[in-house]
Amino acid sequence: MNEDQRNEIKDIGELDLGGIHVMTVIGEIEGHQLSAQNSKTTKYEHMIPALARAEYSDDIKGILILINTVGGDVECGLALAEMIASLSKPTVTLVLGGSHSIGVPLAVSSDYSFIVKSATMMIHPVRSGGTFIGVLQSYRNIEKIQDRITRFISDHSDITKDKVEELMLHIGEQVKDAGTILEGEQAVELGLINEIGGMSEAFAKLQELVQNTSEN
Repeated sequence: MNEDQRNEIKDIGELDLGGIHVMTVIGEIEGHQLSAQNSKTTKYEHMIPALARAEYSDDIKGILILINTVGGDVECGLALAEMIASLSKPTVTLVLGGSHSIGVPLAVSSDYSFIVKSATMMIHPVRSGGTFIGVLQSYRNIEKIQDRITRFISDHSDITKDKVEELMLHIGEQVKDAGTILEGEQAVELGLINEIGGMSEAFAKLQELVQNTSEN
């Protein structure tokens, strides 16, 4: 490993391995506002050029995204998910630990997704921090954002939009704001994630997708 690779891992959690670009989404997804200084974050402004570079570079054949996030900035997280989904290079996501809140769209944005058995995913309604103006337009804006998220999740996985909305709002027969926490096997059973697996399975699948792309 050369000095540039060491610095890249240290600064933004990325690594190139024989044509595979490894990216990490960890801690809180930081967007338009800075997180607390003692928080582990994935910076929106770092991931955008990294994804653009991966798309443009002839040396990168596939992208593996390792996810362990509590969520974060909704708009920025969804924008990153849209970027990943629009890449022409084969992509695989692997959920390690957790992929909560806006981390759910990121987890399903790839061509194929894995989750380890012990990991969890939390689906819950959109929440607003800071000052909130209690007028009808504010509620409608939140509803629109929530609809964008549910549509993205259902469009990029095998779970229906109605089921995503049910998981967001219902536990049993009672409507809750807490949402639903899914363990790894539950996420696969519901069609949210493709398969249970770890690093070896994720690398093997990505290499398979790269091979199929090169043959076509």
